[in-house]
Amino acid sequence: MGEAQSPVGSVDRALLILQEIGRHSRGATLDELSTRLGLPKSSLHRLLSALKHRGFAAQPEPGGPYYLGTEMLATAFRFYETMDLRTLVHPLLTRLSEEFAETVHMAMLDGAEVVYLDKVEAVRSITMTSVIGGRDFAHCTGVGKVLLAWTYPTDEAIKVWVERYGPLASRTRNTITSPARLAKHLAQVRESGYSLDLEENEAGVRCVSAPVFMGKSVPVAAVSVTALKDRMSPARMEEYGDALRRAVAEHL
Repeated sequence: MGEAQSPVGSVDRALLILQEIGRHSRGATLDELSTRLGLPKSSLHRLLSALKHRGFAAQPEPGGPYYLGTEMLATAFRFYETMDLRTLVHPLLTRLSEEFAETVHMAMLDGAEVVYLDKVEAVRSITMTSVIGGRDFAHCTGVGKVLLAWTYPTDEAIKVWVERYGPLASRTRNTITSPARLAKHLAQVRESGYSLDLEENEAGVRCVSAPVFMGKSVPVAAVSVTALKDRMSPARMEEYGDALRRAVAEHL
């Protein structure tokens, strides 16, 4: 199956089965699962029986396709309903701050603004306006732009957002205040997978941000690395962007 050996093979195979079933909205037959996963039908049938017993898989008709079970869905929904996002993401922020030796943030989108949910300051911290619970404009911050890019993924959607919350205020001489230019910029953000704040919110301060999807199509939050301009060259920002995007994907 092309992956490193799992510590517990049977558990790993059961998880792979659930992943594969989840890719098929019309269900997957025993033959299909066996072919795709490279597992013998006898072993596969035993694992499916165990998953069915716990409600994590379902087979409405004998001999028919398998689906994700109601317990699988209920467990996921219970988790998301009670999830403390800050507790879940904070270890990643701490790790990123130590790795990059810079200040990191987590924020969520609220209308025209972002709300900072968490912040880990580096040893060589810089003075910034951001505080936990504080707000900034979304269109001129790294976290805000990466959230806008996927929450409003078309030019028309951004136009409607600007009509509702605009005009776009200017914070520095680098702030994007044109709706058309913002829409074009956000398309580039979606292509790269991260956003850059080139002194658009605070003069002399740059930022790289990546989305936190948590299994959804729209990000639930964004995380960022922030530093003084002198420590955040364009080349380093691209390096940080790729590293940040990978770190979020691996952790969450």
